[in-house]
Amino acid sequence: MLRSRLAWAAIVLFFQIESCGFAAAAPRAVLELFTSQGCSSCPPADKVLGEFAKDPSIIALSLPINIWDYLGWKDTLALPGHAARQRGYAKMRGDRQVYTPQVVVNGDVHVLGSDRAAIEQAIAQTGHNAAIMSVPVLLSTAQGDLTVTVKAVPGEQAHGEVWLCPVATAVAVAIGRGENGGLTITYHNVVRGWRKLGDFAGTDSTWRVPLSDIEHHSADGAAVVVQEGTRAEPGIVLGAAVTSIGPQTTVDSR
Repeated sequence: MLRSRLAWAAIVLFFQIESCGFAAAAPRAVLELFTSQGCSSCPPADKVLGEFAKDPSIIALSLPINIWDYLGWKDTLALPGHAARQRGYAKMRGDRQVYTPQVVVNGDVHVLGSDRAAIEQAIAQTGHNAAIMSVPVLLSTAQGDLTVTVKAVPGEQAHGEVWLCPVATAVAVAIGRGENGGLTITYHNVVRGWRKLGDFAGTDSTWRVPLSDIEHHSADGAAVVVQEGTRAEPGIVLGAAVTSIGPQTTVDSR
């Protein structure tokens, strides 16, 4: 198994050098922060996520939810699907733990979103699962399209759904009322939608998406997540990548 992984790493490195001239850092974790503009405990977590977002080996995403809207301020970035996704994770884990700020690490472990040490520990813990973040995801932009390629891993059988998320890199919000009234908070890598590209069945697969479809969501980036389970009951993250939307770029998760 180790020999096959080393051989695959060499193949990917060669592909990177030949096709795009550089090798990007391999992501080790996807962090999903469930946050809310109406939650007084969330601003420290939003700041911590912004710090993780600077790490090229981390894909840090903000998923605003609306569960605290009744406190006097409606979250301007919340999507109904985010709260459903958070509940889906809790159902899969069987613990019913749904709160803010909550970080789900690699689709597997949840921790308090403002606890940086706990997040780091969860990243290390999920790293012991060989299936997590094992599937290479390649993103490239050219001629007005985003090309998504999910690569097979020799000797392994991985199956999952492939999701595209338009992302707004930084969104500053002046909160007028509620528990955070009077604060201006910057939210990092805010997910602005979910689009299922298809299913990954363990073989090389490619999809093309017009960049205009992504930019339509007021997004300047895109994340792709390959994940076990379904939208209603998401499982572990098998692979992921993120890229900015601009001049031709290539990002490989390996």
